[in-house]
Parts: sequence; C-alpha cells; structure tokens
Amino acid sequence: MITLPIITDEQAFANWRAKPENWQVPVKDIARSENVSANILAPYRTGTNLVVDLNGSLVLKLFPPLYRSQFVSERATLRVLDGKLSVPTPRIVAEGARGGWSYLIITRLHGILGSEAWPTLAESQKERVLRQIGRTIADVQSVAPGELATIEPTWPSFIAGQVAGCIERHRRQGLASGLLSDLEELLHDVPATVPLDAPPVILTGEWIPENFLLTEELGQWRLAALIDFGDVMTGWREYDLLGPSAFMCAGLPGRVCCLLEGYGLEPRMLGSEMRRRLLTLMVLHRASDLRHVYIEGWETRIRKLVDLETIIWPVLAHS
Repeated sequence: MITLPIITDEQAFANWRAKPENWQVPVKDIARSENVSANILAPYRTGTNLVVDLNGSLVLKLFPPLYRSQFVSERATLRVLDGKLSVPTPRIVAEGARGGWSYLIITRLHGILGSEAWPTLAESQKERVLRQIGRTIADVQSVAPGELATIEPTWPSFIAGQVAGCIERHRRQGLASGLLSDLEELLHDVPATVPLDAPPVILTGEWIPENFLLTEELGQWRLAALIDFGDVMTGWREYDLLGPSAFMCAGLPGRVCCLLEGYGLEPRMLGSEMRRRLLTLMVLHRASDLRHVYIEGWETRIRKLVDLETIIWPVLAHS
C-alpha cells in the first residue's frame, strides 16, 4: 500500500497537489485497491481538495487530514441527497482512508462547469438558469437533513463565531474605515436580524458557478448537475441565496426576480427586512469578501454599507 505524506497546512497541500508526480502513484494505488480502472488521470483545477477524473467515468476526491471535515460533509450530503432531487448529484462508488487521509470515489456527471459556460450565456438564458437554481435550492432544503443535522458547527455557533471574527476579517480584506464603522452597527443588530432558532435546513453555502454543471439542449441552457459539497452545514434557509446574488445576479432586477421566484418567493417579499437580513448574512458568510461581489463599481455607488442592499437586491417592480 502506497503511503501519503504528512501535510499540516493549506499552502503545503496546495504545493503538493500542484505537482502530478506527487499524487499519481497513490491515486492509482487507491483506484486499484477499489477495483477501479485508472489508466487516464485528469485533475480538476477548481476546488480545495485533490479531485481527479478516472478514465472519464469516475472521480476520485482525496482529502488530506486538515480537510477531514469537508470529507465528512461531502459524504453525508451525497448520502442524504441521493436520488431525492430532479437535478443529479454524484453517487458514492467507494470510500476509505489512508494514513489520516480520506477519499471518495464517485460517479462522474456530465455537463459544462458553470464557471466556463455562464459568461457565454445570453441574458434570457441566465435568467432561465437562475430560476432553476432558485428552485433547486428550495428542493435541497425540502430534504430532511438526516445525518447532516450532526455536522458542526450548529447554526447558532456558526453565527457567533462569524460575528466574533467579522470586523477583523473585513479589515484585513481592505474594507474602507467608514464602512467598517457601519459593519459594527450591522453586527450589533444580528440577534434581532438573523433567525437562530428556526428549524435548520441543508445549506451548501456555495451556490456558485464552480459548483454546478450546465448543459444546452436545442438552444436552451439548464442546470445539469450539482457537485462539491465539502462546506455543507444546516441553518437558516436564506443563507444559500447569497452565492447566486453576489456572483450571478449582478444587481440586475430581472435576474434577482428569477432567482427569488424559482426559490418560491414573490418579488414583493424582497422588502427592507429581508434585504437587511441578506446583507447581514453576506458579511457573515464563511467565504465573505465584498471585493468579489460581481457588480462593477459598487464601491463608488454607496455612502454607507447598508446602501449595498439595494445594489445587490434592487427594488423590484412588483415589490
């Protein structure tokens, strides 16, 4: 049995993963031990862990010990969602561990990575896909969490931890001092703004183009598959509207409307309370970095942080 190295920090793992000669032999050895063909290995560029296509039919995901929690979340999510959605998710073919490392071998789903296809879509197709994304988020959240309910942290603990580190995080990212003062006010109101005791639902936390596949049929684009569930937890349902809002809607009313309607919300429900709640959740998000909000020049359009609410979630015609 081929052994895997001891890697204790993120940069060391990124360096190891970047060189195929480091992982090709252990990947083939794992595949051999699971009676899986792996003559042709093709690594995926995105994602945190090592993800390798095996002969175009299966995918191996290899998690070092420092990302053990992502393995636990991914495995549990694939089990819980298996066969319960209209959009395919990978199925687990094999799983195991090697010297503290964990792995999953899963089915390879077909489609074009969202981050590659999305920029090429016509506006009407982007709205169509956003409606499907909203509907699929709702479908995922209708599934009972099952074993995911035991995933740490719990929603109240997660919010408390994010509040504690929020100011320093955004200061480190270069948020303007005036906006940092506004952020303090926003955080002060978290107990009244963010539901902490509502029944928790499944949250992937990352409904972004890198985490789904798209396909085109007769000129119509659709959501083809969901992938990557390493950051799944449970909590307040609106948290999963943040990824599409920040990275896909671009502050355009038509796109926002399609996302919300697909999710099952009428446009009039996007009122001031919901905008404030969404903005609060956005600054508390696990991957929050306002520099990456995909709305060009938003910084020049606001005087206070709360002005960002109506830029990301504009007042809709029906609200």
